[in-house]
Amino acid sequence: MYRPLPPEVTIRASGIQGLGLFATEDLEAGHEFGITHIKDGRFQNGYIRTPLGGFFNHSKTPNCETYIDGDFILLKTTVGVENGTELTSFYQLYEVK
Repeated sequence: MYRPLPPEVTIRASGIQGLGLFATEDLEAGHEFGITHIKDGRFQNGYIRTPLGGFFNHSKTPNCETYIDGDFILLKTTVGVENGTELTSFYQLYEVK
């Protein structure tokens, strides 16, 4: 059975912007969620988003980080996160020149 999101997260209304990604259980620092983006030059900015990548919001005080591993961008927690907490990362939508 295909699951577009890992079982430890859900999507719901965000106080930051639109919809957000929320923990459905307590998570330890360093928890890996999986792939948020896949490198593909046919798409805007050179990546295609997965369902996981489409819903985490930006924060200046994030509880997660993204990192590049080959052709993938992945998401993991940087601190412990309590059940019900919105998962956020620091990112920019566009390259600043």
